[in-house]
Amino acid sequence: MGEGIGQSSGAFVHPFAGRDVNWLLDLRAETRGDHPFLIWEPFHGPRRVWTYAQFRQRVLEVAAGLKARGLKAGDYLLVHLDNSPELEFAWFAAARIGAVVVTTNTRSAGPELEYFADNCNAVAAITSPELAPLVTAHAKRIKWLAVTDHMHDGAEAAAHLKPDKETSFSRLTGDPASLAPIAADPWRHGSVQYTSGTTSRPKGVLWTHGNALWGARQTASHQALNESDIHLVMMPSFHTNARTYSIFPTLWVGGSYVLMPKFSASRFWDVALRNHCTWASVLPFFLKALAQQPVPKHHFRMFGMAANETPFDRVFGVRSIGWWGMTETITQGIVGEAHLRNRSMTTGRPAPGYGIRILNPDRTPVAPGETGHLEILGVRGISMFLEYLNNPQATADSFTADGWFQTGDRVTLERDGYITFADRDKDMLKVGGENVAASEIERVIALVPGVYEVAVVAQKHRMLDEVPVAFVIAHPSVSAADAAGLPERIRAQCQAKLADFKVPREIRVVPDMPRSTLEKINKAELRKTLPTAG
Repeated sequence: MGEGIGQSSGAFVHPFAGRDVNWLLDLRAETRGDHPFLIWEPFHGPRRVWTYAQFRQRVLEVAAGLKARGLKAGDYLLVHLDNSPELEFAWFAAARIGAVVVTTNTRSAGPELEYFADNCNAVAAITSPELAPLVTAHAKRIKWLAVTDHMHDGAEAAAHLKPDKETSFSRLTGDPASLAPIAADPWRHGSVQYTSGTTSRPKGVLWTHGNALWGARQTASHQALNESDIHLVMMPSFHTNARTYSIFPTLWVGGSYVLMPKFSASRFWDVALRNHCTWASVLPFFLKALAQQPVPKHHFRMFGMAANETPFDRVFGVRSIGWWGMTETITQGIVGEAHLRNRSMTTGRPAPGYGIRILNPDRTPVAPGETGHLEILGVRGISMFLEYLNNPQATADSFTADGWFQTGDRVTLERDGYITFADRDKDMLKVGGENVAASEIERVIALVPGVYEVAVVAQKHRMLDEVPVAFVIAHPSVSAADAAGLPERIRAQCQAKLADFKVPREIRVVPDMPRSTLEKINKAELRKTLPTAG
């Protein structure tokens, strides 16, 4: 058990004492047994629906199969899968026998996957046919591998890729009667997700069962979810956003969720309308693509995204609430009000159950209207992650002496009490001794007609330390000739609205940009393309 404020399992009555993830699934299978829980909408093959009772039954069968293959309580199971029913069954099946499920980003390169498998000491792995060679080559210490019968998008695996009877996930099944019940312990280790690792080696964020239940309950409250809601899940379900912002809160209230292999602008409305979806966690990247086509009459009542009540609300006729959170915070630590109007383009206010402070570099609190470093206070193993797996130094370094988690984010405390995300600490540039926020430059460029997406990064400079460089994607409607003139229009706007040292030294119009988890632009990769200037 980790050290810190309120860490000891005997220090107080746990809010989920006597409960775990298995308790929640059992509750819903018993009280909402005939209600659809998981609705799978693959890009290839038929739509599938599992009620709560059917879902639990399949979970129990997979859990018995895991047990028969030798997986036991405390073991780590590597699940290297994109969105699929098999990932969902495996996640809850591991919980059923007390094993720890490790969900990894399927975009990971071989050495990254090898690090994940070794760091968690995975004893077994589950993956899809096209990823099986990578897992086999780099997860060298696992005792066995199970492979799904379908590719990541639901397509039937090619004959030469299909798993044999020994490795097929479909054969990973057993008799639920063979499962011995385990005591419901909210402090039990439940899952691991690895951080993106853009500035350091990825860290395994360890959650307890209590963390999962906290995320389920708190997010359901943040979103004002009810049992009639149908969540559309397009985010990668190996990540916190899909798990805690969509799947867990849906389970908490007894609603339904529709799982797509990934976001698809061409399939979005077809899936959403067929299933009467009412809620979705979205990204500006998604909404920009959807705004290029007609918006039909739909059933959505709310979107969740990075900012409250954005201009997209008018386009889609959907009210949005803003939020901020991290894998380490389980759910949103800052969130908009689901029942009240929020000031447009702010992130929200401190969420119940968390302490929020915003500090100057000298660690004094910022004044209203100022931007500072965000720190958050919670209870480790409940409202905050328990620890970084097998990395006590990184865990200790992430918390202050008085127990606050240092997020690495900068936010602005607005004069009316709202909080607005500014940027990551690593996105601050040092230009000739002047501090420059990449987000400040990006906001100016984003308003230039013809700009679809923008990222500003630091280029090393021999004289000035760093200078800003802008990467821009032109709007799909912009002609080639107009796109060629975009850099000069951007430069003119920056010169008119920014100090001279903030004006980008170079503006590159590119067809696309490297992406990390949740389709975020991978600025670390963009920085690698820039030679030292000056």
